[in-house]
Amino acid sequence: MHLFLAQIITPVDTHVSPFRLIQGGGWLMVLLFTLSIVAVGVFWERMVYYKRCRMNVHEFLAGVLALVRRQSYAEAIARCEEGHGPVVGVVRTAIYKRHLPPGELREIVREIAQLEVPPLEANVSLLGTIGYIAPLLGLFGTVSGMIEAFIKINRTSGTASVGDLSQGIYMALITTAAGLVVAIPCYLAHNFLVAQVHSITADMERAGIETIHTLTDLPRKETIAFSPAVAEKKKA
Repeated sequence: MHLFLAQIITPVDTHVSPFRLIQGGGWLMVLLFTLSIVAVGVFWERMVYYKRCRMNVHEFLAGVLALVRRQSYAEAIARCEEGHGPVVGVVRTAIYKRHLPPGELREIVREIAQLEVPPLEANVSLLGTIGYIAPLLGLFGTVSGMIEAFIKINRTSGTASVGDLSQGIYMALITTAAGLVVAIPCYLAHNFLVAQVHSITADMERAGIETIHTLTDLPRKETIAFSPAVAEKKKA
C-alpha cells in the first residue's frame, strides 16, 4: 500500500525560482517587481545625496563664526565655499547679507532655509506611495486569484479538482506575499529618509540662528564703541 501511494503521489518541489514566482503571480508580480526596483533606486539616490549634505556642523560653525567675530568675512565666505549642502548655503547667505537690519536678515535666512527643504524631500514621498499601494496591489491579486478559482468552479458545476483551482489560489497567495515584501521595506526606508530630512533641517535652523546672533551682535558692539557721544567724551 505504501509503495502504491509513493508511486501516485508526486514529490513537491520546495525550491521555486524567482522567475517561476513572477510567472505564477501574473502581471501584478511584474508590476510589484518594477516598483521594488524603483524603490531601491530612490533610496540609494537619497542616501548618496544626504551623505553629501552631511557635515560636522559644530566644527564648521566654530571655524566660520570665529572668522566672523574677527570680521574676516572674505575668509569666512571662502571657508563656506569649500563645503557643500544646505547648512553651508544658509550660513553663506547670512554672511553675504550681514549689512541688512536684523529683522530683514532673519527673514532672508528663513527663506533660504525653506528653499533648501524641497530638494531634501525630493522623491521621499515616492517611497511612501510605493509602500502604501504595494499591499493594495497584492490584495487586488488575491481577489483576482479567488475570482479565477470560483470561475473554474462555476464552469465545472462544482466538480473542479484541486489542480484546476490551484492556479487561482497560487496567484492569490503569491501576489499577497509579494505586496507585503515590497511594502514593509518601503515603509522602513521612507521613515528613515524622513528622519534624515528632519535632522538636516534642524542643523540648518541651528546654523542660521547662531550665525544671525553672531552677526547681529557685532554691529551693536561697534555702535557702542564708535558712537558720536562716546567719541566726544574721549575728545573732552
